[in-house]
Amino acid sequence: MREKTIEQRLVNEVKKRGGIAPKWVAPGFDGVPDRLVFLPGRHFAMVEVKAPGEKPRPLQVSRHRLFQKLGFKVYVLDAQEKIGGILDEIQST
Repeated sequence: MREKTIEQRLVNEVKKRGGIAPKWVAPGFDGVPDRLVFLPGRHFAMVEVKAPGEKPRPLQVSRHRLFQKLGFKVYVLDAQEKIGGILDEIQST
């Protein structure tokens, strides 16, 4: 399965829950997660999408840690089957 397929499924599942998941492009600040997830009730997290079995690059890991230190949740998604659990967790926080 390709990363793009997983990413599109994430976007669709977020929409089904009444939210949005815009692509995050940050010129001059490489390594940011792929998607920002906004769900009803002020629930927010960032999601890095990877092809099955792939891991974030070192710069991405560094950015994830930075955001986590600032108090934000960052998830790494590498399988469609994980989408529901990730979204449930985002909505429960």
